Amino acid sequence: MYYAFAVQIPISRALYTLLACVAMLSAKWEDNPAVPETQDWPVYGGRSENIHYSPLAQINRKNVKQLEVAWSFDTGERGGLQTSPIIVDGILYGITPTQKVFALDAATGNLLWKFDSGTKGTQPDRGLAYWSSKQDKRILVGVMNFVYALDAATGKPIPVFGNNGRIDLRDGLGRNPELQSVALTSPASVYKDLIIVGGRLPETLPAPPGDIRAYDVRSGQLRWSFHTIPHPGEFGYDTWPKDAWKYTGGANNWTGMAVDVKRGIVYVPTGSAAFDFYGADRLGDNLFADSLIALNAETGERLWHFQAVKHDLWDRDFPSPPTLVTVKRDGKDVESVAQTTKQGFVYLFERTTGKPLFPIEYRKYPPSTVQGEIAAAEQPLPSAPTAFARQDLTENMLTSRSLEVHQWALEHFRKFRNQGQFVPFSVGQDTLVFPGFDGGAEWGGSAFDPETGILYVNANDIAWTGALAENTGAEPSGRGFYLGQCSVCHRDNIAGSPPEFPSLIGVADRLSRAEITAVIRRGKGRMPGFPSLAEDQLSAVIEYLTTGENKELPASQPAPQQMKYRFTGYHKFLDPEGYPAVVPPWGTLNAINLNTGEYAWKIPLGEYPELAAKGMTKTGTENYGGAIVTAGGLVFIAATNFDKKFRAFDKSSGELLWETTLPFAGNATPATYAVKGLQFVVIAAGGGKDPKSLSGGVYRAFALPKRIQP
Repeated sequence: MYYAFAVQIPISRALYTLLACVAMLSAKWEDNPAVPETQDWPVYGGRSENIHYSPLAQINRKNVKQLEVAWSFDTGERGGLQTSPIIVDGILYGITPTQKVFALDAATGNLLWKFDSGTKGTQPDRGLAYWSSKQDKRILVGVMNFVYALDAATGKPIPVFGNNGRIDLRDGLGRNPELQSVALTSPASVYKDLIIVGGRLPETLPAPPGDIRAYDVRSGQLRWSFHTIPHPGEFGYDTWPKDAWKYTGGANNWTGMAVDVKRGIVYVPTGSAAFDFYGADRLGDNLFADSLIALNAETGERLWHFQAVKHDLWDRDFPSPPTLVTVKRDGKDVESVAQTTKQGFVYLFERTTGKPLFPIEYRKYPPSTVQGEIAAAEQPLPSAPTAFARQDLTENMLTSRSLEVHQWALEHFRKFRNQGQFVPFSVGQDTLVFPGFDGGAEWGGSAFDPETGILYVNANDIAWTGALAENTGAEPSGRGFYLGQCSVCHRDNIAGSPPEFPSLIGVADRLSRAEITAVIRRGKGRMPGFPSLAEDQLSAVIEYLTTGENKELPASQPAPQQMKYRFTGYHKFLDPEGYPAVVPPWGTLNAINLNTGEYAWKIPLGEYPELAAKGMTKTGTENYGGAIVTAGGLVFIAATNFDKKFRAFDKSSGELLWETTLPFAGNATPATYAVKGLQFVVIAAGGGKDPKSLSGGVYRAFALPKRIQP
């Protein structure tokens, strides 16, 4: 008996231990599903469809609270970041605030190489592209007006590409290249052996045309161009005045594209035509401005298009890359393209035909009262989904932070023209724009979950105002040039609308004359360059800004292209303390079921720390940079301007599951990837949109602690 009992004890313990181990492993497997040894994020937006989705689930609802910093890479530069990095074969490729390009070990954050073109970047640079063929592996990246092809292993330019490793986007536009301002702020799209690009252009005249161009990825040779301002004989030419293609500009793709590799279609959203707010020199619908264009990626041939704003007078361009989705209709899968807008709409089209999946209604709007202007009689609006940003502002929607602030807002509100969307600007009275010029949706783009058919889009939800004024300062003088070219952003009184449009008051105390010259010539941040100004014109503008002297130039001196009316400047409707003068939410994150057009959920996104400390939480704030969604049940997003938070939400409910504070605001779209069986989430944090905070350039990656990794 003793022997038998003695034998049973070890057997029972062994069995117990085995069962316990199985239970522990099962729980561990549930919380930390196995991931591939390597899972790349090789394309801006995750893949060519731009859906911002990852099948990784090691980080999930159950364990996301345990995320910790895996590594951090500080570029050592100021200026802010909007870059979403790409990750290929365990290497992360990113961009610094001054547009140096670098490669990191994606598991450790250790620097592998850095490329400095010698050109200091002053524009946003939101991403890179990757192409490979056997042993030939290349990084395609914009540095201002240049596109470089770099060896992915070394960071050195590929000498046989273009001119010693780069092409100049100012070339081939039919105008003097030295006088053009073009910057590649969003990455090229790759299709087979082609890179397809757009570019950021000035929004005042003169501006180059927004041609969509495809280059051979090996040689840099131009393979095709699509004229968004049609030439004679091309489709859409009759929607412009005769010869408009020779003098007008814009209608450009500044925000990026999406590619259906299987069908060989590239989907291209475009911006407004220049000048943005007065179009007497471009009467007509102005195809292909403000359009979603489906092009044959091999040839550039137009397959179909949809114009969302006819004869745009409000700068209501498509602000984000489209998202290629698959939705359910009558029990069948329909491969579609979703496009978000600044107004807060989602348009949904069948990919090959352009047929709308939700009806589009054409509504009539009032005519312009400004001399020479003819506004479009009607504009298209989708019947569903319901707009994700508020459309009409009423008195009961004005800020209620205090009785005094509400009264202030009420008095100002009653001075505005306020008749809803698509009301043409007038002379001498501000017109309310709601949502504002920065959306609704912005350049971060939307994320799509193929498991559920839900689209996630973040939005701004504050009001702006604007008006027109007669361009009486068209005489060739410093003030005349300033009013014609600069007041659109910096206002007549040079006070700007910080932080997007900084004040120029006291600029001579902050910058040297050489620095001011460089900014005007090359641009900075949202500001394009003005290479078309002659030296004496530039000198006169600088003299006016720094001393107030209005230096006149000889009447024979050709003035920059100017319109009869100018825009008086972008004005945010903010209360005296700098907060939005409307009730919250001021920024939102939205989950929209594209199968039905119904909302799964909607929540405020972001806070003002100082208001939150006083108990005013969940206000939402302005936000820039998009979301990603994962098979782990999570939506990751930073984006918010003021609280510097990086957050993870339950993708089914919108419940906040995790948040961390970044060194700077993360005004970029994150990426997620796996290296050596470990999932990482990385975000670029640079700030720059909060005038009370410093800017920088830090990439920070998060992962689960080693103690709970599978």
